[in-house]
Amino acid sequence: MIDVDILLGQVRAALERGDPKSAAELLEALRPADQAGVFDDLKPSEQDFLLPKLNVEDSADILEELEEEDAAEVAERLKADKLASILDHMEPDEAADLLGDIEPEKANRVLDVMQEADEVKPLLKHRDETAGGLMTSASIVLKTGMSVKAAISNLQKLSPDDEDIYYLFVTNKQDKLVGVVNLRALVTHPDTTKIKDIMNPEVLSVRADADQEEAANLMKRYDLLALPVVNEEKQLLGVITYDDSFDILEDEATEDIYRLGGLAEETPSNLPVGEAVKKRLPWLVVNLFMALISATILSMFETTISQMAALAAFFPLVAGVSGSAGTQTLTVTVRSIALGEIEPKNALKVMLNQFGLSLVNGMSVGLIITLIALVWKGSVMLGMIAGIATLVNILSTAITGVVIPLVIHKFRYDPALASPIIVTALTDALGYLIYLGLASAAITWLI
Repeated sequence: MIDVDILLGQVRAALERGDPKSAAELLEALRPADQAGVFDDLKPSEQDFLLPKLNVEDSADILEELEEEDAAEVAERLKADKLASILDHMEPDEAADLLGDIEPEKANRVLDVMQEADEVKPLLKHRDETAGGLMTSASIVLKTGMSVKAAISNLQKLSPDDEDIYYLFVTNKQDKLVGVVNLRALVTHPDTTKIKDIMNPEVLSVRADADQEEAANLMKRYDLLALPVVNEEKQLLGVITYDDSFDILEDEATEDIYRLGGLAEETPSNLPVGEAVKKRLPWLVVNLFMALISATILSMFETTISQMAALAAFFPLVAGVSGSAGTQTLTVTVRSIALGEIEPKNALKVMLNQFGLSLVNGMSVGLIITLIALVWKGSVMLGMIAGIATLVNILSTAITGVVIPLVIHKFRYDPALASPIIVTALTDALGYLIYLGLASAAITWLI
């Protein structure tokens, strides 16, 4: 295991004594991920001093491994010809992503001097969050009329990278995707065998305009190492490899976590206060107005509360426990929607499942609250009212925690962003309404 901090100190020491060659040698001895880790911790001036001393392959590896924003900052500071040389040694999809993150004027200048521009330009047509934006060019494509001998000869001539030959996709004369061949089939059949006779016509693919998360989930579901991307005519445009799909699933999971916390996008801990306020304050304001629903319900029962102040002691229990149950249901639902496991057609089945779970949990928690009220306040009636309110409220989360995310998703909004605020507000409001409503009806037995 490489100690990045020690390497960082050694690289900085070499740079401080004016020896960028030694610093470059230290970096070049590392794996790409460790190279990027050390390079990223250097100051911009140190990065600019060191990068020209690295060989172009290592420079390409570093830019591929850096976070998108960090790589873009480095690229913006490089001269067009130097950046073009580095991009020529990057995977086409990575190069396209980086060009899409820098100023368009500079990106065009870089493309003009790139040797591999023809492989990158088609990838720039697709939005980043689509399957087309995720794909890389298909360097190995077989034709139906090819013989096994010709296909193997073609492979030997192209000398593809390891990640390019998981599957060999087959197209017809119109460049339409018609099948896939694995290497084993290729090397075990006679030289004169036609590719069309050994290919598997049942090949999964994804449209270029499909969401990148859909593509990543498809690869995960069917354990694919590569997924072909096609257009409306089913012509092969490119390929998504497993490492890219893994990154997308990680990014989407991170995004959902942030949104469940009420943040529209990832917010670094060191973000300037002004920018952080812009990202967080609007959702706090929305939450404030949703909380007014609960405040309004509480104000409706001021007389009941004033008659028995002990009722207020159980507000946190009724709202808090029910809120936690709602969050649990909501988290499961949002994740299942993201993975394509829940759709409107099976929503009822999911709700019934959650209802049964909520019934058991609600009865258990309700009984515990009743015992707490008996021991703490000496009132079985108060405990029963609080327990029943909690039970009913937990049962309601089986509905709201499933229906609300599905409705929001139906209208093409992100359920992870808006659902927590709505479900929490409804859970609190309903809990207070049931609890204080029952208390008002039974006030003569409580006092």
